[in-house]
Amino acid sequence: MGRIAAEVLVDRLAEWGVDTVFGLPGDGINGIMEGLRRASDKVRFVLVHHEEAAAFMATAHGKATGRIGVCLATSGPGGIHLLNGLYDAKLDHAPVLAITGLQETSVLGTGYQQEVALDHLFEDVTEYNLVVSNPVQLPGVVDIAIRTALARRGVAHLTIPNDVQVADAEADPYEHVAPARPPATSPTFLPAPGRPRDEDLRAAAAVLNAAERPAILAGQGALRARDEVLAVADALGAPVIKTLPGKAVIPDDSPFAVGGIGLLGTRPGEDLVEDCDTLLMVGTNFPYTKHLPAPGTVKVVQLEADPVRAGVRLPTDVPMIGDAAEGLAALLPLLDRRTDRGHLEKYQAAMATWRAEMDALEDETRRPIAPQLAVGVLDDLASDDAILTCDSGTIATWAARHWTIRGDRRFFLSGTLATMAPGLPYANALALAYPGRQVIAYLGDGGFAMLMAEFLTAAQHRLPITVVVNNNDSLGQILWEQMVLGYPEHGVRFGEPAGDFAAWARACGGSGVRVTEPGDVRGAIKDALAFDGPSLVDVVVDPNEPPMPGKVSYEQAKKFATAFLKGQPHKAAIATTLFKDKISKLGKR
Repeated sequence: MGRIAAEVLVDRLAEWGVDTVFGLPGDGINGIMEGLRRASDKVRFVLVHHEEAAAFMATAHGKATGRIGVCLATSGPGGIHLLNGLYDAKLDHAPVLAITGLQETSVLGTGYQQEVALDHLFEDVTEYNLVVSNPVQLPGVVDIAIRTALARRGVAHLTIPNDVQVADAEADPYEHVAPARPPATSPTFLPAPGRPRDEDLRAAAAVLNAAERPAILAGQGALRARDEVLAVADALGAPVIKTLPGKAVIPDDSPFAVGGIGLLGTRPGEDLVEDCDTLLMVGTNFPYTKHLPAPGTVKVVQLEADPVRAGVRLPTDVPMIGDAAEGLAALLPLLDRRTDRGHLEKYQAAMATWRAEMDALEDETRRPIAPQLAVGVLDDLASDDAILTCDSGTIATWAARHWTIRGDRRFFLSGTLATMAPGLPYANALALAYPGRQVIAYLGDGGFAMLMAEFLTAAQHRLPITVVVNNNDSLGQILWEQMVLGYPEHGVRFGEPAGDFAAWARACGGSGVRVTEPGDVRGAIKDALAFDGPSLVDVVVDPNEPPMPGKVSYEQAKKFATAFLKGQPHKAAIATTLFKDKISKLGKR
């Protein structure tokens, strides 16, 4: 067999710097698998156990590296399984290319086995979406798909029929006069929003220089602008709030950091939102508007790469379109350095109190084990360039408050989609992208159970990831949401016995330890971090520990109390846990 079209696809991926494709084979992509086999010296194929995990892994690669992540699935059900992970990429603006198979062109439209119009199914999730119908299209459309995904920070999709995959690479069955050719654009192409307009920079500086109580809200779009964010914060004397996907923008021990915003945020962060008179938003489209200042109460300057998103969340006095690092660097010389540091010092003192309270909750004597303890121990023992991945749920609260960004640490989770289950696939992808760095997955038992087969993937590829399961035998976040809404809990506890995930880890060929005593947590996590291969620590934690908001509103407290009085089945245990939390905090003061 001569050179087939699938080889052109894989070769062009390699020319774009793609070195890994995550996927699961099927009869709808056998030709592409043959192309990958022939080019295995250029592009590595990572076999996963569920296509959803492949999409999550591609998304994690795109989020962490800024380069295109690629996932592959067969026709029909395989492609359908990609969708959740692809929506994670879409909503968190990660560049991903999804490649799927399709039935032979001669049977399309006949209701053939597994015939699903994946191009139609993927319409909402994609920035570029095409059925490839001619082998000579491939070099050109691969270029366009990748350029679109990078430029628009989203998902591109190519679906390729079986007969096209294995056709002669130069075949042009309809003898077109001008067959498609690859564009001249270099594969090193990257989008560059660049420097904002000078008039916008001057207008922004005028608003910021007039501020008396400025604040900065930094999101994931500012992750590569740490030095610039800190320099502007210093010039303005402005505390910096971070969205959860933007947690690694500046270190948590920075004198400018006041933690997060929203239900998972800090009390100083929430107070600052209510107190500031001017807000500089950098690289964020924070969706939870009820946690932002009331419209019209503050002046707003926004630095945003996408003009569509500028001004979407708040009335914005000065929208600036540009790259976070370039925009802040250009803004800095126009700012008047604030000599009065009283506003900043107020929040530095508030953060010192908050940090002491959080430290107190990492109590190694409390029984059952406090969930804050496991992530606090991780924070103590992990290296300064460790990467933490996280699922959605109560674990996101504990990670937000107890995982400290210092040095070159990084943090990844599903931000806007907030789906369960990406933490383990994320960790696998990042262990492949960053060999030699500690990669830790901090997961809930609910999220881990959804894609736990990917621990077997880690074992088969001998990936040195460390998984810590916060095992409360329940869907903890939903439990507390029900109570805050005033409903007694229902349908959120799995029931005894809690799953023993350590046994699963050992069955996969990794290390697995189950911990039920607080005094054993530190030693178990220390050993897991040192293990040469995938390791898992299953920590059985107090299921009645509430992920309380940083600042509890009167309405939240009233509904919580109402649910308590209406027959909450675990109210005695919950009351005891709340009492222990209060005692721990008081003991630190």
